[in-house]
Amino acid sequence: MHRRTSLKVIAAMTALYGHATAAAKPPIQLHVDLDVDPHKEKALLDTFQQTFKPAIIRQPGFVDVQLLKMRTALMGAAPTLLGYRLLISFETEEQRLKWVATETHQKVWPQMEANFAGKKLVNVLLFDPK
Repeated sequence: MHRRTSLKVIAAMTALYGHATAAAKPPIQLHVDLDVDPHKEKALLDTFQQTFKPAIIRQPGFVDVQLLKMRTALMGAAPTLLGYRLLISFETEEQRLKWVATETHQKVWPQMEANFAGKKLVNVLLFDPK
C-alpha cells in the first residue's frame, strides 16, 4: 500500500471513529448496595462470577457489571450495612428494565439474594451520566 493511500485510510477511520464516539450516549448506571452475610461471602463471589455475570453480559444493551467490596471510607463515615456494591451499566434504562423482566434474571437474582444478610438491599440508586 502506498503512503498516500495509507494516510487516507487512517484519516477515514479516524473520522468514522470520532463521529461514532460523539454520537454515543453514555450508559446509565445502577448502584446496588448489598448487605452480605459474612459467612456467605465466598458463595456470593462464586455466584457473581459463575452465574450472574455470564447471564447479564448476554443481554441487549449490556455495557458493564462489577461487584465492588468496600475497603474503607476515606472521608465521612462508612455506611454500617454496606459491604458490597453491585454496579450495572446498560445503554438505556429501558434495556435494563427488560433484563430485570427476563426469566433469566428471575432465575439468577435469587441465587445472589441467598447470600445477603436477611436478603437485604441497602440502597438501589440509578444514575444518568452527564
